Amino acid sequence: MTETQGVMSLWGHLEELRKRLLVAIAALVAAAGLAFYFAPQLLNILANPVGGLENLHVIRVTENISVTMKIALLGGVILAMPVIVYELLAFILPGLHSGEKRWIFFGVPAASLLFLGGVAFAYYVMLPVAIPFLTNYLDTQSSIILSDYIDFVTNLLFYIGLSFEMPLIVFILAKLKLVTARQLLKQWRVAILVIAGIAAVATPTTDPVNMAILMIPLFFLYGVSVLLAALA
Repeated sequence: MTETQGVMSLWGHLEELRKRLLVAIAALVAAAGLAFYFAPQLLNILANPVGGLENLHVIRVTENISVTMKIALLGGVILAMPVIVYELLAFILPGLHSGEKRWIFFGVPAASLLFLGGVAFAYYVMLPVAIPFLTNYLDTQSSIILSDYIDFVTNLLFYIGLSFEMPLIVFILAKLKLVTARQLLKQWRVAILVIAGIAAVATPTTDPVNMAILMIPLFFLYGVSVLLAALA
């Protein structure tokens, strides 16, 4: 390959990356617009763990619109996840053989389901434990601000959803021959520390109960990751 061909190849990859980013961004914007339309209904759902909207208070003039935008963004990420994952996998796995490219079509629904699984876990398991613990910790009367609550909930749902993508990420790394199942098994002690760090960052409280609630499924997902690495 000549130097000119190499440069053209590099620019070709950059152009492909630009196009795929534009498609992903367009999907995110469209999905966020749809989520914005249903934002009031989504707000009611997010307020359920704290007992409903009547237990939330607004103190700033722009608070309602800013909360709506945050909810629309989270909803947009969830709805656009299949498109985002497809564009990402289609760019980083171009060298696969035709028979192996079917893994892209496996990865798209897998990533979407894993992310939704993480969001559901945070909403149905973690929030019902975290909200009472935080609001009743000192036995004081709580007056919860709407924007603070939505920041707390959306961040929790998003980061727990991302953490549940671990098996797919490990599978891709194994496909690229960057990790192996044997390496993952040997490094289980390191994995415990990493999972504990993820749990400490992602959980809304510092108590060991909430960390354990997240660490248990992450350990299970690590085991699934090892199996997927062996399959890859």
